Amino acid sequence: MDTLIKIALVDDEVLFRKGISFILQREENIDVIFEASDGEELINKLKENTEPDIIIMDLKMPNINGVEATKIIKKSHPNIKIIALTSYNTTSFIANMIDVGAVSYVIKNTTPKDLLTTINEVNTVGYYYNEYVMQVIQNHLIAPGKKVKSRFDQEKLTKREVEVLKLICKQHSGQEIADKLFLSVRTVEGHRNNLLRKTECKNMVGLIIYAIQNDFVSLETIND
Repeated sequence: MDTLIKIALVDDEVLFRKGISFILQREENIDVIFEASDGEELINKLKENTEPDIIIMDLKMPNINGVEATKIIKKSHPNIKIIALTSYNTTSFIANMIDVGAVSYVIKNTTPKDLLTTINEVNTVGYYYNEYVMQVIQNHLIAPGKKVKSRFDQEKLTKREVEVLKLICKQHSGQEIADKLFLSVRTVEGHRNNLLRKTECKNMVGLIIYAIQNDFVSLETIND
């Protein structure tokens, strides 16, 4: 059996949270290791429990909300991936949550199948954005007509790094990129790390924004 994906659920609506937990616990590759009712309880439980691979986080909660909790956790636990699961579908909520470090954004009226797909994609690829969220990233997180340069601009991207960058933007996993380019997964990981270093991006959404701003990809080619 594949390695278990360790999940933490954070939502102040107890009935909803228990329903999601019930759905996830039925999956052989998922283990809900703990639940919390708000960001404050989450932060305390992270000190007491095994670190989860993924946190599924509501936005509007008492004490510490999802946005503030995400900011705190990305600093203290940078390897944890955070999926926003919320009833708020406005572009400002989406842009804000992605900007502070969420690797996916899911609306609560989604199907169980779509939520499971999101969890598995995030676990495999590192992030998962549907077409609508990608449009929000394009419109609200990317300054119109602005090309982003870094202090590593003199260190140009290689042809291979550009190929890897384009496939990352299409949300391919490391294994899929390796298969397409006839490389080892370890080599792909090396290219990904070089891309993060050269572009000074902190995460995959940063690479997507960099790639769009610098005309390596367009939203149309990403969604092809």
